Amino acid sequence: MGRPRSARRLMARSTGATVQLRAATGRWPGGEVLQWPGIDQTRAPVLLYLHGGGYIGCSPETHRSLVGSLVRRVRGSAFVPRYRLAPEHPFPAALDDARGAYRYLLDELQVDPARLVLVGDSAGGGLVLALALAAREAGWPLPAALVTFSPWTDLAATGPSLDENSDRCAMFAGETIRRAARFYLGETDPYAPLVSPLYGDLRGLPPLLVHASTDEVLRDDAVRLAERAREAGVSVELQLWRHVPHVWQFFAAVLPEARQSLAATRRFILHQTSLTIAHRSPVT
Repeated sequence: MGRPRSARRLMARSTGATVQLRAATGRWPGGEVLQWPGIDQTRAPVLLYLHGGGYIGCSPETHRSLVGSLVRRVRGSAFVPRYRLAPEHPFPAALDDARGAYRYLLDELQVDPARLVLVGDSAGGGLVLALALAAREAGWPLPAALVTFSPWTDLAATGPSLDENSDRCAMFAGETIRRAARFYLGETDPYAPLVSPLYGDLRGLPPLLVHASTDEVLRDDAVRLAERAREAGVSVELQLWRHVPHVWQFFAAVLPEARQSLAATRRFILHQTSLTIAHRSPVT
């Protein structure tokens, strides 16, 4: 995302969300907090947003406008960690930082998991799933839901759409994905579930929302994820849009399809957090 910093700040403010820089402390790796003004902080949804960028680029700053659009729609807050990037910091650095951010919310801020939703785009979508798998294996409380936009779930790069959509995808060719994977993988097996959640045991994960484009090279990372999650008994909502670019949700100001995706995401988040809170509340 090559916008000047002043333009990115303006776009974030235009959503109505406040932006606070939060330095690294304890388990929190540093990053930003976006919040809708005047919310009830004991009841509003809390998003842990893991940004995309192929594990090699982007930051909380590049994703302010997208995260701010979500915060405005759900009338909540979002924590966007500045996780370490490859190639200087290959796997498991990003996942370790995501784990730290999650425990920071649970332990230091005492966020109720029933109000917490993990959200991510592209590589951040894969990181959302890896974090959920790691949390489940560790016996940690799980969030209310998972949301992924154009998730990158297969660093072994076996999806047919990597080649089928190379000439249609507005952002990447299949070979670009294969090269980027090597930077994050280092010496790690590309089929390891915590780098490629597509190959993980998805049983017991929270409800999952997956949005992707029919024309992007990562289409089959999303479609196969949804199929395998359903087979594992996970509640899944998969929606595919035609003729839109990878992570088109960035362009809500100009693309109706982006606004439709964000509206569907809002409904999903509010539904899942209200269900989880209601399930945990005593019957009177």
